[in-house]
Amino acid sequence: MYNNVSNGTMFVYCRKAKTRAQQRVKLSEHPANPQPSNMDLTNYTKNNWKNTFLDSAIPSVCKEQPCVLGVDEAGRGPVLGPMVYGICFCPVTRHEDLKSTGVVDSKTLKEEDREKIFDIIHNNNDFIGWSLEIISPVYISTNMYKRPKVSLNEISHNSAIGLIKRAISAGVQVSEVYVDTVGPPEKYEAKLQEIFPTLKVTVAKKADALYPCVSGASICAKVARDKALAEWEFPEGTEARNWGSGYPGDPVTKNFLQNSLDPVFGFPGLVRFSWSTAEKIMDEKCIPVTWKNTDEEEEENNTPISLGIFCCKTKIFR
Repeated sequence: MYNNVSNGTMFVYCRKAKTRAQQRVKLSEHPANPQPSNMDLTNYTKNNWKNTFLDSAIPSVCKEQPCVLGVDEAGRGPVLGPMVYGICFCPVTRHEDLKSTGVVDSKTLKEEDREKIFDIIHNNNDFIGWSLEIISPVYISTNMYKRPKVSLNEISHNSAIGLIKRAISAGVQVSEVYVDTVGPPEKYEAKLQEIFPTLKVTVAKKADALYPCVSGASICAKVARDKALAEWEFPEGTEARNWGSGYPGDPVTKNFLQNSLDPVFGFPGLVRFSWSTAEKIMDEKCIPVTWKNTDEEEEENNTPISLGIFCCKTKIFR
């Protein structure tokens, strides 16, 4: 269970019984159950080559009433760091209250504003819940080099589906799902609707700007990715603290890639070595390796090599 405390003014909204659908009341500037304000990513930081889940407590009302659930991600395009998928959920009758926390598309907010809104989301734990999957760069690249290849779209879809199932398994009464699309929205929506036939599924472009629950998921995911990058630890012993935004076009990120490469072992685990930006640098600077072909008789007599390990090494050592 995840715990968190508030650092600032916090607004909690409720509705009187007779005007529940219309009236909001400011209750207090201090939450009844204060939680720590810093998102704790210790489990991921200490094992950042593995995927990690992080969950809020499930509000009791979400186990009793039909809920909306939004899905979004952060960090799909960067060459550095994890991709984070997030969900945010609340009762259908409180969806507009979620909007009142200040949720909008996370990309339109400054980092400190995202963190403040995350605190508000988290401390309204009487009716809002969330869950995250932090997908490591090692996992992303290893899957993209598998045979057959697992595309980034498929990794994204699997994470979104897994998080929805995770919420349902935890007892959340999900009735409506809203998703920021990956690929053609019509095909993605049909795929999700087939998997979750009893739910109302909506997949749309820019869903994080249209639906408060998706905006909430976007903010939770972005706060987690920013924190994962800021707290990154290098098990390889790499000494670096400035790698920029992680996007391929960032000059600081480019400089980090050029200077963190080992000619034999390739990049540290922070780098998605399946990205073309990283592949190009490896082609230019890494020691080339030629894999000797063997005939069928030799292959039968040799101990089989793990395909996943072979593919990974082929790219790192070439």
